[in-house]
Amino acid sequence: MGMSAEDEHTMSPKDEEWPEAEKAEKLARGAALKWASGVFYRPEKLEALGQYRSRETQRNNSIQSRLKSTVQSYLEGASAGLEQLRSAAKEVQNVCQDLGAARWALLDSADHFQILQQMRALMAEHVQLASVVKVLPQLFSVHEVFSHTLQLLHEQHLLEAHAELMMLEHLRDDILFQLHLRGLSSAQGTVLSYFSGLQELNESLAKQLWGIVGRSLQLVQEDPVLFVSAVRIIEREEKIDDTLLLDATFLPPGRPKGWRQKFYCILQETITGSHFRTACVDTTGPGLSRHLAALQRDVVTELHVVKDLMVQCVPAHYNILSICTAMYHQALTSHLQDILQEDLDKQALFLLLEWVLHVYHSPVPLLSSSPEMMSHPGLLPEVDVSALGPLISPELVDQTERKYVVKVKASVLEWMQRTLEVEFKEWFREEEPETDHQGFFQSALPVIVVQMLNENIRVASLITGSLQQKVYSMAMEELEAFLGRLREALVQCGKEHQKDRTIPKYYIPYLLAVLNNNLALSSSVPSLHPNTALSEVPVSLRAALDRTQRKACQLLLEELLLDLQPLCMQLPSRKWLFGSQLVSSICEVIDKYAKDFSHVRKPIFMLLLMESERLVTSQYLRALMQKKMVCKSEEERSQLCNRLLQDATQLQELFHGLGLDRSQQSLEAVLALRELICLKDPALLSLEVLGFITKYPDVRPAKDGVMGWLHLGSPPALPSDEHVSTLLDLRGDVSKEVRHMVLEMMAQHPQALPESYQPIFSIILIPAPELPFCLRKGKCA
Repeated sequence: MGMSAEDEHTMSPKDEEWPEAEKAEKLARGAALKWASGVFYRPEKLEALGQYRSRETQRNNSIQSRLKSTVQSYLEGASAGLEQLRSAAKEVQNVCQDLGAARWALLDSADHFQILQQMRALMAEHVQLASVVKVLPQLFSVHEVFSHTLQLLHEQHLLEAHAELMMLEHLRDDILFQLHLRGLSSAQGTVLSYFSGLQELNESLAKQLWGIVGRSLQLVQEDPVLFVSAVRIIEREEKIDDTLLLDATFLPPGRPKGWRQKFYCILQETITGSHFRTACVDTTGPGLSRHLAALQRDVVTELHVVKDLMVQCVPAHYNILSICTAMYHQALTSHLQDILQEDLDKQALFLLLEWVLHVYHSPVPLLSSSPEMMSHPGLLPEVDVSALGPLISPELVDQTERKYVVKVKASVLEWMQRTLEVEFKEWFREEEPETDHQGFFQSALPVIVVQMLNENIRVASLITGSLQQKVYSMAMEELEAFLGRLREALVQCGKEHQKDRTIPKYYIPYLLAVLNNNLALSSSVPSLHPNTALSEVPVSLRAALDRTQRKACQLLLEELLLDLQPLCMQLPSRKWLFGSQLVSSICEVIDKYAKDFSHVRKPIFMLLLMESERLVTSQYLRALMQKKMVCKSEEERSQLCNRLLQDATQLQELFHGLGLDRSQQSLEAVLALRELICLKDPALLSLEVLGFITKYPDVRPAKDGVMGWLHLGSPPALPSDEHVSTLLDLRGDVSKEVRHMVLEMMAQHPQALPESYQPIFSIILIPAPELPFCLRKGKCA
């Protein structure tokens, strides 16, 4: 169905204002229809339709009556509210009228208010005049009070003087405060000028107070009342400062005074000035020892005074014992740092380290004669310096330890140098070196050196383990350097002996004493190690000891060589070949030296014996290879073989009798060389030479030196044919073809040196071949 325009106009405001109402009504109608169709769908339900209609009619009537009642109550409330609004509007209108009337009344009374303001100003002036009149007697008496206060100060009536001083300051401050409130800052200068005597009084009082504080440790024992008076004055001023600082609107001149802080500063200056002036300290060992002992005594005594007396004279919040302990601790720290800036000797550095690390803190001092200091039973438990930290920093301790090591090093160097100079002079004495109970040559050098090093290491251990380790490392370095200087002295002595073999007279015995001393040093060094469980000789020092031993052995073997060379120069010769006593003479020389070698301890004796045997072998082989002799017949070769066998056997028996086992001897090389010469068929030389170079792979030209154990050069990897060629020449019957075959075989079978092989032939020089001709006798082409 359509809707008319009038209906649309009538419904549109409702739809615009209550769109939800229309929707709710539609939903209600739909729900009712749905319910009714469900209920009255069956015919038997239609009989109850009348009952349902009457029940719904009653319900609608009840709802309408409740709605009417609710709307009526709302309307009555709205009517009462409107009435109250009308009444309030009338009252507001009346108030506005009254305010307007009051405004006009105030405007009419403006002249009367101006009169009241003038009266108020007059009243304020009257109050000020009354105040001025009240304080006039005090103002007039200011200068008199000044004088009286000064007199009280001179008589040391400090509390009375301070009371008058506070009264004057209070008067001045009140006047200044009033001027400050009224903005009359220009008048403040006049007031300050009038009260200028207050500054003099303050300075005079402060001077006396600080003088008392400076003598506080004495006064608490002799006149504690004076000290207590000073503390009370300081506390009064501190309270005034605190009060004024709470109200920061006005701070009088000279405030805050901060006298409590000044009290601590004066106490600190007194402590520092009385004991800790570095310029007055004797920094030598004995002087510093006396100074540290005095510090120890005075600090403990004064802390006892603070603990037993001064604590009772000051307020508890001063914490005076802890403050004084910290002051002494800080003063000592600065004082010791200043002393450490000086160039201190070894003893002074040790005393400082011992005092800082053991005397100052330790309850059980390092030295039994040194009493306790900060751990004194009379100071415990109130004094606890452990909370203040170390007296000097660990870095400074380490730096001081290093300085001490430098000083000890200089001292050790000086002593070692003197010891070496004495030792060097003893080498040139006209008597043999002293012997021990076993007959071994020795001197006092190792005992002096080891005792000196051991004493320095032991003393360092009394301080710290780190210092002991530093001194031990320094001792090992200095001992190594000392061995280097000892070797230089040996070389110098050897040069003097080369110029004249009669100087020194007992050259060999003193060289043997050096070897025994070196062995004694080597056995004593492990005992110097701080950790006995790790007692070992450092690698570099062991090498220095070995070099010293080698140098002394070298000089001894060179001396032996000088005696052997004249005999070896007679080898080989026809006289030697047919029955000379040359080898017997060599044995006599060796036996003589062996008797001298018996004065060294067994390890060195065996070493010298082995090297002597090697020296004899090398010189014997060297003489054979000088191309002085060539066998001209089979008879000569046979005689040569017999002579080589006799000589080698005689020498082997000699060394064996001296204690050198045949397996340790190198004379087997002479017998091996003999086999090359004794071979009947030269065609078999290739096989014989192959066995020879296999057994002695160092058959090559010598590089340098005359003794195998001194050989420093690295021999070439391949054997040379020089030695073999010389040996073939010695036979006298080797053709060029056989020689070429032997050398070619050697080239095809190069030999490498085993690691444990002791060279024999590499130290034997082969003389250069002579040139076939010379153009001129002086210069060869």
